[in-house]
Amino acid sequence: MKLLIGNKNYSSWSMRPWVLLTQFDIPFEEVMARFDSFAPDSAFKATVGALSPAGKVPVLVEDDGFAVWDTLAIAEYAAEKFAGKALWPRDVRRRARARSVCAEMHSGFAALRNEFGMNIEASLPEVGARVLAENAAARADLARVIALWQEALAESGGPFLFGDYSIADAYFAPVVMRIRTYALPVPADIAAYIERAVAAKGTAAWIRDALAEREFLPFEEPYRTARD
Repeated sequence: MKLLIGNKNYSSWSMRPWVLLTQFDIPFEEVMARFDSFAPDSAFKATVGALSPAGKVPVLVEDDGFAVWDTLAIAEYAAEKFAGKALWPRDVRRRARARSVCAEMHSGFAALRNEFGMNIEASLPEVGARVLAENAAARADLARVIALWQEALAESGGPFLFGDYSIADAYFAPVVMRIRTYALPVPADIAAYIERAVAAKGTAAWIRDALAEREFLPFEEPYRTARD
């Protein structure tokens, strides 16, 4: 299989399936469609559009050309194709709850996404403090993430959201990175989960690659004019 992704420093949607497949030792070939712009005539759109009518990353492509796009669809496809690896929790209720929180992440948390764009290389604590002070919706989104994680960890006993590492942990990996970049305040139990999530094999590998990119894309950088 091939997995088409965008820049690792910025592309939160790409991060999820890449981290998931890597964490579970599912072999794939990475294909990078680097962001130049998102205009219809950009090289990025030309590359992605050849594989997916949605024109967005990520895209998973089988050897025969069969393509699956959208992060959650890719995760579900991998869970069915590699059923023995238990990408979702094995317990039926935990599995249903894991799907619920992934769906909530997929369709919600707009303020958190918009105000705190993923930028793994950056350290922006002052921005984090200012945005939280000024934006009630961002505060509400962060509070909901904290409550969601605390509930899952309390019910499962950890170390990950539903016990063993699952799609849910990969799905929230970009939120973990946002919390770190912007130094968003979280309680001690959530800080401990974040450290475990960052140390997980798939996420740790993604972070290493993101830090090695050394690219600065102004259209992805609302809070800086250059890299430090």
